[in-house]
Amino acid sequence: SRASPHGYSLPGLNVGLGTQVQAGILPKPTLWAEPGPLVTWNSPVTIWCQGALWAQEFHLVKEGRQIPWYQLRPLEDRVTAKFSIQYMTQVYAGRYRCYYISPIGESQPSDALELVVTDHSKPALSALPSPVVASGGNVTLQCGSWHRYDRFILTKEGEHKSSWTLDTQRHPDGQTQALFSVGPVTPSHRGTFRCYGYFRDKPQVWSEPSDPLELLVSGGSGKPSLLTPQGPVVASGQSLTLQCRSAISYDRFALAKEGAQYLLQCLAQQPQAGLSQAHFRLGQVSGLHGGRYRCYGGHNLSSLWSVPSDPLDILVAGEEPAGQRGPTSAQALLGDPELGRTRPSSPWVLPWSSWSQVRGPVLCVSPWPALGDPLSRVQ
Repeated sequence: SRASPHGYSLPGLNVGLGTQVQAGILPKPTLWAEPGPLVTWNSPVTIWCQGALWAQEFHLVKEGRQIPWYQLRPLEDRVTAKFSIQYMTQVYAGRYRCYYISPIGESQPSDALELVVTDHSKPALSALPSPVVASGGNVTLQCGSWHRYDRFILTKEGEHKSSWTLDTQRHPDGQTQALFSVGPVTPSHRGTFRCYGYFRDKPQVWSEPSDPLELLVSGGSGKPSLLTPQGPVVASGQSLTLQCRSAISYDRFALAKEGAQYLLQCLAQQPQAGLSQAHFRLGQVSGLHGGRYRCYGGHNLSSLWSVPSDPLDILVAGEEPAGQRGPTSAQALLGDPELGRTRPSSPWVLPWSSWSQVRGPVLCVSPWPALGDPLSRVQ
């Protein structure tokens, strides 16, 4: 584009500067951050401000300051300015706006950009009672930490990111938590969630994000069957395999353990027409394997999982039932900042919560890693 004696010429538009002033529509600029507004401590971030072709100077303003934070000339494209922060700290956290100066005056400020720095120990996120929820049902997402945060923020990934904020509840043992109720659940609730903690006097300084939690919705086709060749009572040291099978030709199966945070997913095998199955090889048995399991079937062209199988209770010979030992499963999922690991409060949650979350189906045709080892992924 180039300037004419009467104004600036844009494709399909020719408006004189005088017309802009009379109409009072000097466009406000757009403000954004790359790679995003959530920035890890000491990481770089770039703030961009995009105005109009006649911008001569850009000002970046931080809320709470009387004078502009930065003043810059536009780049070669004449419409944008670049504000770089090499090492992000809480000094730069805050709410920003930008505006530009033109030959005819000053633009309106942009919409606000909230720049947040993430620091501190990450909280734990779990789904109660399970990350697989029947369509129309309800689920509670619990965010908790041994740090005494004042508030927790729950975020959902996706094209249109969503977030919810709750004040924390404090327990006598020093834990803080917030319970986010979700429901009635529909397929649109399916997705990946994370949570953050922060202190009331530093609202733009968040904790590191929790590990991701994938919420899945069931309620599609008929339920599969879950069984084990070894029987429901197994001896310590014995190999344990759980088989999920169905007369419906599913493409994938998921195994869930009651109270555990993560799902294990497998590609389905079809040994004969009209039959699909998956073998979940869980390695050598210890007391940590005891608990209640369910499995689900799924199709590649649908985000819905089937209704759950009937529950399968696995008992380890010589071990107390999992429900009779230790505090609640929610407590077991909370990280201990002093030990730098998950508290072994529950005999059956620890290995599942320490495995990496499966992002896609895993082909379960060979023995799985030992308990606590990273789970291999199919990218």
